[in-house]
Amino acid sequence: MAANQGGGTRRRLSTQERREQLLSVGAQLFSESPYDDVWIERVAEIAGVSRGLLYHYFPTKRDFFAAVVERESERMLRMTEAVPGVPVREQLTAGIDAWLEYVEAHAHGYRAFHRADAAGDQDVRRVYQRALAAQERQILATLAADPEFGPRFAERSDLPLAVRGWLAFTTAVCLEWLRGFDLSREQVRDLCARALLGLIT
Repeated sequence: MAANQGGGTRRRLSTQERREQLLSVGAQLFSESPYDDVWIERVAEIAGVSRGLLYHYFPTKRDFFAAVVERESERMLRMTEAVPGVPVREQLTAGIDAWLEYVEAHAHGYRAFHRADAAGDQDVRRVYQRALAAQERQILATLAADPEFGPRFAERSDLPLAVRGWLAFTTAVCLEWLRGFDLSREQVRDLCARALLGLIT
């Protein structure tokens, strides 16, 4: 324990807690500025740690941004994971609601995640593209296991492309919504749900 200025004590963060703190600061800064404009020194300053400690956790700026992107990808995959045995039509609204809950609760991380595609660093872009591919696979696997939509996979070779297009559409809608577009969460949810059903039916 270390004393703080108020005379109390400050709990020393565990390795995992410190890592999460740094990633949260990174998500905020990368959501507000392009990759090249974010300085590691600023991350360390906001987090209240030395630059050397930050580099202990993330050897390079590329590693740091990649970790931010990977964390947000894992969050999205967890929040939108399908419920086995429940028809897609029944869980679509709840699934998109969970997605939008994530977008609202982790707006900085969501913006930072999608800034990765514009990063000049090809390794960072590859991390982003792998994350998008994981989302596509999760959606396609859910559709393939569904009694209604599963049989269509043998008939429609365009479904993977349709799902990719839907993800791009949903991303654009969510980013505009975060910028203050005047729609309720329910309206955004219904818009995204109708778009997916329109593509796969």
